[in-house]
Amino acid sequence: VQLQASGGGLMQAGGSLRLSCAASGLTFSAYIMGWFRQAPGKEREFVSAISWGGATTSYADSVKGRFTISRDNAKNTVSLQMNSLKPEDTAVYYCAAGRAGWSQSTEYAYWGQGTLVTVSA
Repeated sequence: VQLQASGGGLMQAGGSLRLSCAASGLTFSAYIMGWFRQAPGKEREFVSAISWGGATTSYADSVKGRFTISRDNAKNTVSLQMNSLKPEDTAVYYCAAGRAGWSQSTEYAYWGQGTLVTVSA
């Protein structure tokens, strides 16, 4: 199983970025997909998750209303549209796949390598 995250970069506060995660080696539609992030010196935290078919989504309070998760089961991809970025969004963002569970990192079996998002003030 491989999860390849991309789309990170440097952005000014207020800007937008779109992260993508391409999955292979698994039956993508059978997995809940999540995004987590880890800022320097902090623990990994939940950002967002989307159900198998995409009908149900969830967001951390800190990103609600600014970030949107989506998936394309035909292309085996999950995306995270990040708008109105803030300096506190600076972190390495990871995509993850799990058969069950939602916001706990321990519930996810497979992880991508992470993509760095840096937001300047």
